[in-house]
Amino acid sequence: MTQRSRRAPMPEKPSLDGLEQVWVERWEADAVYRFDRSRTREQIYSIDTPPPTVSGSLHVGHVFSYTHTDTIARFQRMRGREVFYPMGWDDNGLPTERRVQNHFGVRGDASVPYDPAFEPPDKPGKQQISISRRNFIELCERLTIEDEKAFEQLWRRLGLSVDWTLTYATIDGASRATSQRAFLRNLARGEAYQAEAPTLWDVTFRTAVAQAELEDREWPGAFHRVSFYGDHGPVWIETTRPELIPACVALVAHPDDERYQRLFGTTVLTPLFGVEVPVVAHHLAEPDKGSGIAMICTFGDLTDVTWWRELGLPARPVMGWDGRLLPDAPEGVEPEPYKELAGKTVHSARERIVEMLRESGDLDGEPRPVTRPVKFYEKGDKPLEIVTTRQWYLRNGGRDAELRERLLQRGAELEWHPAHMRVRYENWVKGLAGDWLISRQRFFGVPFPVWYEVDTGALILPTDDMLPVDPSSDVPPGYTEQQRGVPGGFVGDTDVMDTWATSSLSPEIVGGWRDDPDLFGRVFPMDLRPQAHEIIRTWLFSTVVRAHQEFDSLPFRNVAISGWILDPDRKKMSKSKGNATTPMAMLEEYGSDAVRYWAAGGRPGTDTTFDTGQMKIGRRLAIKILNASKFVLGFPEGEGEVTQPLDLSMLSALAQTVREATEAFEGYDYARALEVAERFFWSFCDDYLELVKARAYDSDAAASSAHAALRRALDVQLRLFAPFLPFVTEEVWSWWREGSVHRATWPSAEAGQGDPALLAVVSEVLRQIRKAKSEAKVSMRAEIARLTVRGPQAELIRQGADDLCGSGNVDEFVLEQGEELTVSVELA
Repeated sequence: MTQRSRRAPMPEKPSLDGLEQVWVERWEADAVYRFDRSRTREQIYSIDTPPPTVSGSLHVGHVFSYTHTDTIARFQRMRGREVFYPMGWDDNGLPTERRVQNHFGVRGDASVPYDPAFEPPDKPGKQQISISRRNFIELCERLTIEDEKAFEQLWRRLGLSVDWTLTYATIDGASRATSQRAFLRNLARGEAYQAEAPTLWDVTFRTAVAQAELEDREWPGAFHRVSFYGDHGPVWIETTRPELIPACVALVAHPDDERYQRLFGTTVLTPLFGVEVPVVAHHLAEPDKGSGIAMICTFGDLTDVTWWRELGLPARPVMGWDGRLLPDAPEGVEPEPYKELAGKTVHSARERIVEMLRESGDLDGEPRPVTRPVKFYEKGDKPLEIVTTRQWYLRNGGRDAELRERLLQRGAELEWHPAHMRVRYENWVKGLAGDWLISRQRFFGVPFPVWYEVDTGALILPTDDMLPVDPSSDVPPGYTEQQRGVPGGFVGDTDVMDTWATSSLSPEIVGGWRDDPDLFGRVFPMDLRPQAHEIIRTWLFSTVVRAHQEFDSLPFRNVAISGWILDPDRKKMSKSKGNATTPMAMLEEYGSDAVRYWAAGGRPGTDTTFDTGQMKIGRRLAIKILNASKFVLGFPEGEGEVTQPLDLSMLSALAQTVREATEAFEGYDYARALEVAERFFWSFCDDYLELVKARAYDSDAAASSAHAALRRALDVQLRLFAPFLPFVTEEVWSWWREGSVHRATWPSAEAGQGDPALLAVVSEVLRQIRKAKSEAKVSMRAEIARLTVRGPQAELIRQGADDLCGSGNVDEFVLEQGEELTVSVELA
């Protein structure tokens, strides 16, 4: 790192305007934040920085949480640690694909051949153009590169102390190779496996969805009372999914439900289709829901999957990947009535089968409207369906009680900030219903490094030195391209990995696990994982799973959780809700330090309201730092001895502030550290500066004490504020110090010789003097003929009497012992 050797001149009129551009360029030129990889692991503080999703633009929530991380990084750097602070871009997955589809008006289609000359239309049309997978990926790469440039520009403007030589993208070559290597090692150990099973499916994106990506949304529907036929007469069920009657494989009721005891072990016929299905008992059936007896269909919801699996029932699927009913009737279902539903959307099939049930007399009354929670993909617009597909899974404790317990123990080993967030991790792990589904039927992602023998279906795997590979275009070892898709040849796996399957390896990717073992040994396990609370179940848990499987360790030692940003209605601010604020405009209006001030006030794990009022306060603070610093530095340099009681008292109070701020930062409570630093600063400006001003303008030994104390206090306070307000503190530092404040040593909290109580009580007397003059509507410089102070700390106040008289323009000062502090002011 290169340090500046020349101080900048102190301007006549200090201003915040333009500081960001000046210092962003200077920091880069001087490599202030460049990581020194020659340091040992004990000297390094490594951060597993969240790679933001590259899907158009950042929002105020990013500014909020990334500021938290940056304050910690800056504190650790000033404490002497060599900070490994990289930045990644999460540019693979559905968000990027959706953005590309909307931006260019295209849609990927694996059946379309590659066109090397393809260019997207200038303006997207109403109908999306189908293009090859390779063409689609090229457009994804083109758009994400532009997004990443804009992201980096904003992060630099915010003042993130990232080493910009340490960047990566979750779809770049190193990330793909690392992800594929980890998968192949999981596969070799039996932790990754392939299985055909019921799969949650988004019909819009046409891809599988994992448990961690689900959310419940209220959705309108209707209960339909439908008759099945048994030996004892009609059996009435109530269902919101009548279109799935052809997929019915059983009726189920609770084993203790007296109404259906005689039906258990018998069979009934489905309406319209006349399929014989058994009546079974299961404890998950709800006697008080509807008629108490329900259809088991393959598959209407996750409970159907549980019943189907635990009761050993046959499968009779009717739902296609496109969200339409399959063209052919399932086995055992008469094709004639089914053709009325074949190829229809869920909505159209439901309307038609209700008409059919009404015509056949199997519908009792009219459908009864109801609103109920339905599973959605968190980024999707339509309810999920469940289809049977062959997918890749990774063991995560969802089906293994021993592994689950070990992962719970990993959570207990982590240092959580705040501590109560650990409960969210534990609740998620305890509630896992299956292994982690990691395959997706999309385009812009990390391909599974697998080919299959055409004749046998056996897996063909690459060697490690071949990685990364794309089986759709690369050839497996021992084959040629001419053998693709022919007897005796091979076919490539067409799926890509879930984006979390890559992001879960962020420590391994940025630390160089595959290609740079020396670096990896210096930064892993990471010291800090900062992140939001809503992705504890996804990013945090999946990262713990991967490190546990590969290294039998945690991936990081500390996790710092940020809350959400809420709008004035206490709703989460997000791009999808349309209530998020554009960060760059906000930074330009208030200044980066002011925005950081607001963000740093949000306590760890706590949701915080978006508040421009706090940004205005932050801007006033930064301006005050400029002006107070110019005042202090306007006195002669005084690095000599501090002798006066009030000066010593102030430095002792400052030492206590340093202790409190240090303890807060060590506990990852950056908000508390800012709070104590700011509280002292305003007292310093409002009280101490006013008290010593008159003395400081003299030229005797007492004035020299003030000069020395003022500069020591400024030096310490600039370092206290540096993690929060990096631009204004660096600007002031440059007026009188060498190098960067951000490479300066964090202040020590050595006990001073003074009594902090002196400054406190003298300041209170000064406030009473101001109050009296204000009430009398006279100038603060108005002369006081007589000042009388009584109180239990009279002797202590006597040590600051001269400064009180000077600041208050007091002619006669009377000091008396008393039980409580009283101040009497007689104006001249």
